[in-house]
Amino acid sequence: MDHLDLDELRSQINEIDEQILSLFTKRMQTCYKVAEYKIANDLPVFQMDREHQIIERVRSEVPADMADPAEVLFTNMMDISKCKQFQKFFADAEPFESSPLDLTGSRRVAVPGTVGSYSHVAANKFLPESEPEFYDSFGEVFAAVESGKAEFGVVPIVNSTAGTVSQTYELMRRHDFKICACTKVSVDHCLAIKPDTDLADVKRVYSHEQALMQCSKYLAQHGWSAHPYENTALAADFVKESAEPYAAICSEQCANHFGLKIIDHGIANAECNFTKFILISKKQLLAPDADIISVSLTVPHQTSALYRLLTKFSVSGLNLTMIESRPIANTDFDVLFYLDFQGSVNSPDVVKLIRELETELGYFKLLGNYKEI
Repeated sequence: MDHLDLDELRSQINEIDEQILSLFTKRMQTCYKVAEYKIANDLPVFQMDREHQIIERVRSEVPADMADPAEVLFTNMMDISKCKQFQKFFADAEPFESSPLDLTGSRRVAVPGTVGSYSHVAANKFLPESEPEFYDSFGEVFAAVESGKAEFGVVPIVNSTAGTVSQTYELMRRHDFKICACTKVSVDHCLAIKPDTDLADVKRVYSHEQALMQCSKYLAQHGWSAHPYENTALAADFVKESAEPYAAICSEQCANHFGLKIIDHGIANAECNFTKFILISKKQLLAPDADIISVSLTVPHQTSALYRLLTKFSVSGLNLTMIESRPIANTDFDVLFYLDFQGSVNSPDVVKLIRELETELGYFKLLGNYKEI
């Protein structure tokens, strides 16, 4: 009997769903007409007072325990309506300006650190015919690209063990640039000291903060204190030049370059350890098969603001692959979001979505469209 009752209830739900679907379709068709009217009369898509009126009416017309769910339902429907209206508004939007990406020949490429650094390895993958120009810091690399002193710059952005490179994300917020390629480099850290240093005397280990985090278990096992340095290669150089019995965490190539003695290999917390690097340029340089888009943006301090933002990507049929949030300095806990999604800036669907985000959000920046090399 219970089974039959359940079947009957499900049948009722199916009938209700058909009615909802029919009404939803009718509502969307009417929204298209609204969009045409707004375009003809030069009116904005989003009208906050109208949205508030609908939500207040909906909440007042349902039982109290259904008010919040009903608001969520109608908010979603209105968000979908706005997305479809924006698609009509930007139906003829022009593609973004870009130039072809060409990594052949000798190019001026800014790289943090020195010979043998992981950034150097990444630079050789990006630009095998170019000799890198080394800089002491990530900030100098961004500045060189922004000023035109270098055509390209190479910086790490995320590690599979230690996560995002905070310094890079902060510099991405402050500088004007475009990402034009990315690549992954296998990271195999070693511990290195000067040939005449007695390992028993070592108390302090120097490296980039990311490398120190990636090797934290190894350092803790030996009781050594971790000391951040600008990058792994410069840390190795510092150890080489120091009169103190220090050690460095760096690559084997880097240790050999500075004449350091390698004490131990494979000291990272995880055996599979990769760092993702980005290639940056002043202008948008586009590979013909670029399929990753990176953007940064802020959302308003409102309930479900991030959820509502993600609805736009879903309605556009675009697949989000990464969301990262970073606090904005000197603000009241404002947050900057970084998103990666699949697509090409030559795609009409992508162009329309980006134009929508530019219009609706207080801050939006297209960081680049690129391919993994």
